[in-house]
Amino acid sequence: MAKIEIAPEAARQLERLPLTMRARMENLMVRLTKWPEASGAKPLTGALAGRFRMRTGDYRLQFRVKGETVIVEKVGHRDGFYEE
Repeated sequence: MAKIEIAPEAARQLERLPLTMRARMENLMVRLTKWPEASGAKPLTGALAGRFRMRTGDYRLQFRVKGETVIVEKVGHRDGFYEE
């Protein structure tokens, strides 16, 4: 079972989401505790190689894996989500 860590910026982004979407994102994080068996995770490419994303509706959750820890780095709407 993986440990979940939420980066400070991702925590702020999560707080700004509508209540129903926040609950759905929290459900995604519960699924991530079963990493690497978590369903729906897709690897990212290019500059974001080594990271993964999961989605629910139009919202995305970006994370990376470090040993037994899953670090949630970014949470937000798909519009401009992958831009830095």
